[in-house]
Amino acid sequence: MIRFRHIAFITFALPTLALAQTGTPSVDQRQINQEHRIDQGVASGSLTQREAMRLERGQQRVENMEARAKSDGVVTRQERGRLQYAENVQSRHISREKHDRQHDYNHNGRTDHSRWR
Repeated sequence: MIRFRHIAFITFALPTLALAQTGTPSVDQRQINQEHRIDQGVASGSLTQREAMRLERGQQRVENMEARAKSDGVVTRQERGRLQYAENVQSRHISREKHDRQHDYNHNGRTDHSRWR
């Protein structure tokens, strides 16, 4: 009877605990969403290539932070907080760059300035 309980615990609980400590699905999904926002901005012309590259570097910094947080096998609450803060900063940067007056509507690599300046 005791053996069965131990085996049941190991079979069901440990993989769940390991995933809960090292997995960051919300961070991963948010990274994907922000990458799509950048790609959409480039496609629509609301982001120039220079802006997109700068935003991609910021996304890479967040990914590096996530990798460091996962490196010891446990993502602590404090590390999750730092990751969320970094993602919030990146989200603001994406929004700010997409809604500034620099555009590349004809996708020629040059900034098309707004005629409403």
